[in-house]
Amino acid sequence: MSANLLSAHAAAASSLFDQPAFDQLLQQLASEFAATAAEHDRDGSFPHQNFERLHQHGLLSLTVPHFAGGHAATLAQTRRVIGAVAYGDPSTALVLSMQYLQHAANSRTARWPTQLYRQVATEAVRDGALINALRVEPELGTPARGGLPATVARRVPQGWCISGRKIYSTGIPRLTWLNVWARSDDAQPLVGSWLVHRDTPGVSVVENWDHLGMRATGSHEVIFDDVLVPAEHAVDVAPANSQPDIDPTTLLWSAVLLGAIYDGVARAARDWLVDWLQNRVPANLGTPLASLPRFQEAVGQIDAWLLSNRLLLDAAAANTRVASDDSGRIKYLVTTQAIAVVEKAIEISGNPGLSRNNALERHYRNVLCSRIHTPQNDSILINAGRIALLGPQTGSLVAPAQTSPVRVA
Repeated sequence: MSANLLSAHAAAASSLFDQPAFDQLLQQLASEFAATAAEHDRDGSFPHQNFERLHQHGLLSLTVPHFAGGHAATLAQTRRVIGAVAYGDPSTALVLSMQYLQHAANSRTARWPTQLYRQVATEAVRDGALINALRVEPELGTPARGGLPATVARRVPQGWCISGRKIYSTGIPRLTWLNVWARSDDAQPLVGSWLVHRDTPGVSVVENWDHLGMRATGSHEVIFDDVLVPAEHAVDVAPANSQPDIDPTTLLWSAVLLGAIYDGVARAARDWLVDWLQNRVPANLGTPLASLPRFQEAVGQIDAWLLSNRLLLDAAAANTRVASDDSGRIKYLVTTQAIAVVEKAIEISGNPGLSRNNALERHYRNVLCSRIHTPQNDSILINAGRIALLGPQTGSLVAPAQTSPVRVA
């Protein structure tokens, strides 16, 4: 197998995704990542080596456009990669999914200055540079609930000077580009995204990420202290009182990739359970627990949930014209069923499932984080119910998914 399977066949990348060698590569990476996932979870360390392996195989530039040397992968192709990576290490998959979402959205909307986006895209291909949006703040919480950012971009002769704090900055130990949500200091402020290079003077990281699940995402706090960026780095800003331009395709990509992450966690939990049931032989039974109807029924229920998830994700990934409110419901259904899978596995395994010596306990902590991504369940269901009861004109689209696994209230 080539050291860089995709790059070695860039001209035929679309067909390569369907070849057995690509499936073998994904299985190999999932196995490698799974081997170190418990260690990174235990000490909260960032899995740098996973991203080196992903870059080696051209997978950090999966959704980068062809003009920059990327693979311009479809949603269905991207979902397969995220699902495989998440099966091994969901923290790695979350950071990777944000990379994919940023490049996929930018390649569609083309709002950035051409040369600047070409630079960011080319660095992803050449250097494995990562990008993510930094939006959540200590005072405001998730911006999907409304409000203006406290992070301020001041106009200066050299461009913009940015000051503020961001929390839950997923992937910051390895990010090269920070897409910072801020407001200008104008009397009528602009609100949107300013692009900041990680090495710009004034950017500092407070390593305080210590959460229940998704512990290896490196979602630390970032401080911006008079960070100077060029004028053209105000890449996507608009007056604060303007209506947000929500891209339905971005909502769909976010729902599918987030769903794929936690479906991957559920599949890993299912496989742990099946292996445990097949090898656990109580002395008073003399045969594996797998032989008992009670456990057979439970695994059958788990496999039914996973089948539902697969069909939902397959259908959504193949249909790029899914309505915005349906994207939220897809995310809700897939993640809710993923949680149900792991909870059922915990229920029937008992104490072994909650032991830190076994992977199931980690899968449980990780899968619970699915509830926190924007849009949260209450927003999804209230919006769906409002449309059903009061009509389509009453529905309000939710903002695109935030880039961190948790939020503050």
